[in-house]
Amino acid sequence: MSTQTQTHSLGAQTHSLSLGSLVRRPETGSFLGLAAVFVFFTIFGGSNFASATGAASWLNVAASLGIVAIPIGLLMIAGELDISIGSMIPAGSVTLAIISGHFHAPILVGIVAALALGAVVGFINGLLVIRTAVPSFIVTLGTLFAVAGLTLGLCVILTGTTSVAIKAGPEAKFLLGQFIGGAFQVTIFWWIATAIVFGFILHYSHYGNWILAMGGDKVSARNAGIPTERMTILLFMCSGVSAAFVGLSQAILYNSAQVSAGQSYIFNAIISVVVGGVLLTGGYGSVFGIVLGTLTFAIVNQGIYYTGFDSNWASLIIGILLLLAVLMNNTFRKLALSYSPAKGKGQK
Repeated sequence: MSTQTQTHSLGAQTHSLSLGSLVRRPETGSFLGLAAVFVFFTIFGGSNFASATGAASWLNVAASLGIVAIPIGLLMIAGELDISIGSMIPAGSVTLAIISGHFHAPILVGIVAALALGAVVGFINGLLVIRTAVPSFIVTLGTLFAVAGLTLGLCVILTGTTSVAIKAGPEAKFLLGQFIGGAFQVTIFWWIATAIVFGFILHYSHYGNWILAMGGDKVSARNAGIPTERMTILLFMCSGVSAAFVGLSQAILYNSAQVSAGQSYIFNAIISVVVGGVLLTGGYGSVFGIVLGTLTFAIVNQGIYYTGFDSNWASLIIGILLLLAVLMNNTFRKLALSYSPAKGKGQK
C-alpha cells in the first residue's frame, strides 16, 4: 500500500512539473495566439487560404521578416533595440546592386560587401550604445536616418537613379533568389537555419544565459563577470548582418534594388517579437516563440486578403493582436513567477 501511495505521489509530481514547465515557457501564449489566428482564417478564408499557394503567401512574408526578427528578439531579450534595420535592408540591397549590377563585379564580391556593411553599422550601433549610455532606441534612430541618407546619396551619385537593376547568376539565384515549386521562396530555408542557429545559442549555450542575464539586470550581469559590452556589440552586428542579408536576397529575387524599401520591417519585426512572447523590458523570451509570433503576424497580414473583409481592417487586427499578445505575455509571466508544484501526500 505504501508503494502504491508513493507511486501515485510521484505521478502527481511529474504531472504538476510538466504543467508548470508548460506555463513557464515564453512561447505558450504565442502558440495559443497562432492557433486561434490560423483557425479563424481557415474558417473565413476558405480553401484558398489553406492551399499551397495560400500557405506560400504567408510563409514567404514570415521568412524574410523572421530572419530579421530573430536577432531583433535576442537584442530585446538583452534589453536593447535596433530600429536601424529599416535602412539596413535597402542599404544591403543597393550595395549588392551597385557593386555587382551597375559595376558588374562578381556577385560574391557584392554579397560580401553588403554583409560587411551590415556588420560595420551594427558595430557602430553597439559601440555608440556602450560608450555614450544613450538608449539604443535613440542611437539606432540616428543611424536609421544616417544610413538612409547615405544610401540615397551614394546611389544617386554613382548610378544617377534610385533604382538599380541586377542580374544574378544561376548559383546565386539557386541559393538566394528562387521560387521552389513556383511559389515558395528559398529564404524559407534560410529562416529555418537562422532559427536553429540562434535557438541553439540562446537555449543551449552559455551565451544564451548571458543574454537573458543582461536583460534581467545588466549591472548585476557585468558584476558577475559577463562581458556585457562585447555581447551588446555582437548582438547589434548580428542584427545588421541579418538585415543586410534580407536586403541582398530580395535584390537577387526581384532583380533590382530600391533605396526606399525596408521601413515597414521596423515595427513588423517588433510586433512579431512581442507577439512571440518577448517582454519589452527584456530578460524573457525564446527563439521558438519569436518564430510563432512571426508566423502569426504573417498569417494576419496575408490572411485578410483571403476573407471577404475589407483589407483596410488589417492594421486594426494587427494592433488588437499586439495588445492581446502583451496582455497574454504578462499573464503567463505572472503565472510562471507564482507557480509552485503541489506536494504529494507522502511529502512534508
